[in-house]
Amino acid sequence: MEQFSQIIADTLKLPLHRVENTLKLLQGGATIPFISRYRKEATGGLDEVQIGDIHAKYEKLVELDKRKHTVLTSIKEQGKLTDELQLRIENCWEATELEDIYLPYKPKRKTRAEIARQKGLEPLALLLMMQRENDLKKKVQEFVKGEVKDESDALKGARDIIAEQISEDERARNQIRNLFSRQGMVTAKVIKRKESDEAAAKYRDYFDFNEPLKRCSSHRLLAIRRGESEGILKVTLSPAHEEECNERLERIFIRNKNACSKQVEEAIKDAYKRLLGPAIETEYATLSKEHADDEAIRVFAENLRQLLLAAPLGQKRTLGIDPGFRTGCKIVCLDAQGTLLHNEAIFPHPPRSEASQAARKLVKLVEQYNIEAIAIGNGTASRETERFVTSLRYDREVQVFVVSEDGASIYSASKTAREEFPDYDVTVRGAVSIARRLMDPLAELVKIDPKSIGVGQYQHDVNQTKLKASLDQTVESCVNLVGVNVNTASKHLLTYVSGLGPVLAQNIVNYRTENGPFRSREDLLKVPRMGAKAFEQCAGFLRIPQGQNPLDNSAVHPESYRIVEKMAKDLQCSVADLIKDKALRAKIELDRYVTDTVGLPTLTDILQELDKPGRDPRQKIQFFEFDKNIRTIDDITEDMELPGIITNITNFGCFVDLGIKENGLVHISQLADQFVSDPTSVVSIHQHIRVRVLSVDHERKRINLTMKGIKQA
Repeated sequence: MEQFSQIIADTLKLPLHRVENTLKLLQGGATIPFISRYRKEATGGLDEVQIGDIHAKYEKLVELDKRKHTVLTSIKEQGKLTDELQLRIENCWEATELEDIYLPYKPKRKTRAEIARQKGLEPLALLLMMQRENDLKKKVQEFVKGEVKDESDALKGARDIIAEQISEDERARNQIRNLFSRQGMVTAKVIKRKESDEAAAKYRDYFDFNEPLKRCSSHRLLAIRRGESEGILKVTLSPAHEEECNERLERIFIRNKNACSKQVEEAIKDAYKRLLGPAIETEYATLSKEHADDEAIRVFAENLRQLLLAAPLGQKRTLGIDPGFRTGCKIVCLDAQGTLLHNEAIFPHPPRSEASQAARKLVKLVEQYNIEAIAIGNGTASRETERFVTSLRYDREVQVFVVSEDGASIYSASKTAREEFPDYDVTVRGAVSIARRLMDPLAELVKIDPKSIGVGQYQHDVNQTKLKASLDQTVESCVNLVGVNVNTASKHLLTYVSGLGPVLAQNIVNYRTENGPFRSREDLLKVPRMGAKAFEQCAGFLRIPQGQNPLDNSAVHPESYRIVEKMAKDLQCSVADLIKDKALRAKIELDRYVTDTVGLPTLTDILQELDKPGRDPRQKIQFFEFDKNIRTIDDITEDMELPGIITNITNFGCFVDLGIKENGLVHISQLADQFVSDPTSVVSIHQHIRVRVLSVDHERKRINLTMKGIKQA
């Protein structure tokens, strides 16, 4: 591990001791949120991203180390492992370099070169490579025997051997890599017979596409690769000046000007066209796809983070509406804890148009269940339902919100929803999900596969293992940042708490059901399979409002309670007094409580938490209203200024809900008056903005917007 730590420290430009301490904690079973929040002295205050990078680099090095053992074993079994080769492999920590070293020794299928070797033509290939023989014709005759028919057959076999040697030569591969890296071009052409296919229309921009690979953005590359996988586009990668590839190879391998040299020159052309070019093209296709995947996953994860940390309405009695025309609007009434109290359907819209009856029902339900807020899904009939709901007069002030439905249908048909509501159909479950999303987006959205939430692009095209790991880590980070009320949280929410997981989460829920609410964090140790390590990892992130100890509703870890108790004792007050009285907290001298294991970072965090124990880091929810005059895309014209909500962010801009079926696009070049390289630096998911319409394409249902020159709230 010591060698790994040094490599990671050098790569990430971090002090060695921080990396070593972080790896020790990770290998000891500590989670990233726990290390980031409660082990700042050990890591020097590394954040979750840095700790995640250390973990990812370590995992890659472990895999590379395993690969090195495989390579060494393979070469040793062939009897070709020299001390020098072994030392080089052991000191190699680059995957590409390792594979280049191994390539000449890698067991092969029956290649053209292998067939030529079996014919006894390897000495002829060696003779040609040396380029010293002046009477080649006479020398070749010595090899025309057995399976070698004639002089031409001998030379062809020798060239096959040379071509393979060139393709496996490290210098040659690095020269071609260098050209691909500096001047690689990605080219896409439509496959002729597919040009008029309906499915090909969305790839029209790539029917004759050519761009430097290093300038090709991740979303374009992923779109091109999707078109290729669907059989619509033919995609190639090659250097802009391909003839330079052969020139560079000739400079390495051509040492003379004679008949042997001409044979080597011919072998070089074959080596590049048949072996080396395609191999490096595949390598760069894989590499560029990995980079595009990483960028798409990064944007997806950031969008998901913003969505999960969206402002909650909080514990208010809420009426949820899943709007519809023919099937009606499904209504649910929930109490402040999100428990389903009532459900029914109303039909205010065509074809039934029972507006009067629907209005009476809705007003009565608001009064009967003391409703404080109404959540309306943003799908079909959303605007019509919003207008209907806001036109009514209630016996109290009721706030009306439009809520994203993305993923609600996935949830309503899921095993999770069936477990929660076994006696209700999918429409009721969907309406409940809409209402709960308004009350607490994080608690509800963790029940849905993040890929179904609608804030990513090309999520089905990227590496699924990497995507899942990144999104799971994002959900875990958000859940632990906010903290979880252990007495109300679902098992799905508890699953993402540091140190828990599905089994312990279910055990906590079962214990709560059998024994009633937890009164203290110490009670968690009574939960089956809750060991000391799991308790250490989860306790600081679980909250117990109105518990026996006021610190149980804070982010102060139980291991630090004695510090707070000492502070209170020194000030001759109780812990509760310390939390309530700012003047008392101002008297605390942190330096007095520094020990070998507890430093100022932890003490500062404790003091901040005492200021606002259990504070929710999410912003307060804001009311929003679409332009009442805009109902369809036909109502939108150029130069209109409209309110909108950002629904998705990509590398090339953001999509904006204007209150109609079609979302508008603010291209990255139109996000701000200044240059923007990363859209997430200026906009966020669910942000309320104002935009101006640049153009409307009614045929393709596209709306181009700008935020330039518009003062945002």
